[in-house]
Amino acid sequence: FYLTPPQVNSILKANEYSFKVPEFDGKNVSSVLGFDSNQLPANAPIEDRRSAATCLQTRGMLLGVFDGHAGCACAQAVSERLFYYIAVSLLPHETLLEIENAVESGRALLPILQWHKHPNDYFSKEASKLYFSSLRTYWQELIDLNSGETTDVKEALINAFKRLDNDISLEAQVGDPNSFLNYLVLRVAFSGATACVAHVDGVDLHIANTGDSRAMLGVQEEDGSWSAVNLSYDHNAQNEHEVERVKMEHPKSEEKSLVKQDRLLGLLMPFRAFGDVKFKWSIELQKRVVESGPDQLNDNEYTKFIPPNYHTPPYLTAEPEVIHHKLRPQDKFLVLATDGLWETMHRQDVARIVGEYLTGVHHQQPIAVGGYKVTLGQMHGLLTERRARISSVFEDQNAATHLIRHAVGNNEFGTVDHERLSKMLSLPEELARMYRDDITIIVVQFNSHVIGACQNEE
Repeated sequence: FYLTPPQVNSILKANEYSFKVPEFDGKNVSSVLGFDSNQLPANAPIEDRRSAATCLQTRGMLLGVFDGHAGCACAQAVSERLFYYIAVSLLPHETLLEIENAVESGRALLPILQWHKHPNDYFSKEASKLYFSSLRTYWQELIDLNSGETTDVKEALINAFKRLDNDISLEAQVGDPNSFLNYLVLRVAFSGATACVAHVDGVDLHIANTGDSRAMLGVQEEDGSWSAVNLSYDHNAQNEHEVERVKMEHPKSEEKSLVKQDRLLGLLMPFRAFGDVKFKWSIELQKRVVESGPDQLNDNEYTKFIPPNYHTPPYLTAEPEVIHHKLRPQDKFLVLATDGLWETMHRQDVARIVGEYLTGVHHQQPIAVGGYKVTLGQMHGLLTERRARISSVFEDQNAATHLIRHAVGNNEFGTVDHERLSKMLSLPEELARMYRDDITIIVVQFNSHVIGACQNEE
């Protein structure tokens, strides 16, 4: 089934979104110029989610990608709720009091976040009251715990992740008299999601990561070339420290069964995630909740089984690993992406493709044909294709779209092959998932002048 270039473009651009930061927003000049984001589904419906928002009561911008598994319910809930938990964790005591007093007296609330959303980014209206009530309980506790100290960003991020995961678990245990909501909170808790979130405030960039999505910094070297700096570590079997951490948390007798076939208890790829209460609750609790839950839950095979060798839960945590980086003028952009991108592309290629796209300057690598016998005719073809590629850059107005085009359409020479792109994008739903995963990307562009000025002030 052959797609024409315009058809390919309309598929690639369907979910793209761009936001430019207003140059003077009245408060402070931002170190972020703007961001581009996009998603390409492989699952139907897509299990990835993305979020971006400006914090209105504190400084800073939040951006995140969320990769769901066993359905999209948990990724959806985390994408709607996590930034509120982070924002509340960062608020000074007086502001928390103001917000609580407003709720008490029925006055309008101070807005906490300004969302930057694509029209397709769904928000669940049905659960908003429940979600608000859990969030309110959290800020009431923060008011009671007031220590008078200003909150450290790293601590705020860790607390927000853990608290939201705890609330997801509690809401499912308590249930809800409304059967629709009851089923919703159970679906959220029994499915799972990884999260990779950036908080940018001036020159301070914090990345909080739970699971195997990634954050990568694009750095422009003095000679104009591009390099990649990892700002997160995957929490999976490829990470030795992570395997060690899991082993340390359980008795020696379980050492052989904890990680099997590179999966947690032989089942789960990420070693940290939201939801996934199958790996957190005791067997008794799981049985009690499933038995008292709605009938639809019983039809779901996933909720019924107990993982093998399940002796000392919890086996899974949502606690993020937080990395802090002070931005420098040569740090030009940040890429947040779910593992669908990193499975197909090396970070070094990602840095080069985005860097060249943003600057419009192509450092022509000598054509590498790695061990292939190439005739003059083929070489001519490669060079012609390269020339066409330079002009094709301009068909993408969005850096994330440009990256997805490469992730899905690159051939062995590292160039976008229209035929391959057409084939990959026309695969039927049930086949697409065998060839690739959902891909979600946010590319954040930094303002080097502002970062340089901030550095000089310090």
